Amino acid sequence: MKRLLASLALAALLPQTVSAQSLPQAPEIAARAYVLLDLSANQPLAAREADTTVEPASLTKLMTAYLVFQALRDRKLALDQELTVSERAWRTGMTDASRMYIQVGTKVKVEDLIKGMIVQSGNDATVLLAEAVGGSVENFVAMMNRQAQAFGLKVSQFKNPEGLPAPGHVSTVRELGIIATRLLQDFPGEVKYYSIKEFTFNKITQQNRNLLLWRDPSVDGLKTGYTDAAGYCLIATAKRDLPNGPRRLLSVVVGASSKEARAVESQKLLNWGYSSWDAVKVYDARQAIATAEVWKGASASVKLGTQTPVAVAVPRGEAAQVKTQLVRTDPLIAPLNQGQQVGTLKVMSGTRVLAEVPVTALEPVAQAGMFGRAWDQLRLWMR
Repeated sequence: MKRLLASLALAALLPQTVSAQSLPQAPEIAARAYVLLDLSANQPLAAREADTTVEPASLTKLMTAYLVFQALRDRKLALDQELTVSERAWRTGMTDASRMYIQVGTKVKVEDLIKGMIVQSGNDATVLLAEAVGGSVENFVAMMNRQAQAFGLKVSQFKNPEGLPAPGHVSTVRELGIIATRLLQDFPGEVKYYSIKEFTFNKITQQNRNLLLWRDPSVDGLKTGYTDAAGYCLIATAKRDLPNGPRRLLSVVVGASSKEARAVESQKLLNWGYSSWDAVKVYDARQAIATAEVWKGASASVKLGTQTPVAVAVPRGEAAQVKTQLVRTDPLIAPLNQGQQVGTLKVMSGTRVLAEVPVTALEPVAQAGMFGRAWDQLRLWMR
């Protein structure tokens, strides 16, 4: 019954209604809620209670990290910059077992604080980084909630940057998956911090709580969490090099019974995603997939393609059934800008619509001269 419910939940996530029987059955997952995403195909593979409100615990730190990396990108912060430890940051660390052991009044480099936040899940390091980026914890939390809105999140509300329990501090596994996905997409160079197995600061060595870093060489992140209300949580991501190219999956598991259980259930999801689903690469980014007639243009035709790679995931053995359908907004009338959307590419397996991707002009087309425009106008009237 649980597997059937999970399949029905996945069907609801896909662009078009899919019968549960047509999908691989997800394994039994001993957790309150979960979602498995194929990030290479931008597609959900399995889900249960994806939109149920949950307490995110230290998974909150993914949003904090996103804003810290954003500040580094915008040069509002530097990795070698030293921050003075505030009493608030130190006290926050003292309220929970997750801390970096920074001391009030000492100076700590931003990069060390990032490692403390990610590897050690240090609440003290997290608060100090929030103060540096936002000017105050309160301002930083407002930034977190604005970023959640920018991501299109409907449920997630943050009350602090570290994830300690607070009334109204909530999310869902689906929305946590979106935050993790955006972190990986927008800051791929920073993924290296999430694969660090241990970090020593102030002569204290702490190991990363993500047990899969030791068990699966393809796993390179991402974040653990725990509170009494949330249970044991893990967002895990793996990247495996396959014959048709690299493929990244991401699992979000919330409400497992122990550290071991969250690792085992996450591994189970990742392995099932790789073994039960095939990745199909359809087109490369900006690959010409069609040539269309252009009216009133200096050129009579234009090459069309997508701005991003097109890939889908299908149940194992269904790769040969994948087909595409190009729907154009004809007639195409110049001028056309490079990158201008002129249609939609539908990727299908049987009657299932797996993806709908904007199709754009791969090159600009200027207007024709007066005679050419008049002649094409006449031809259009005669169609």
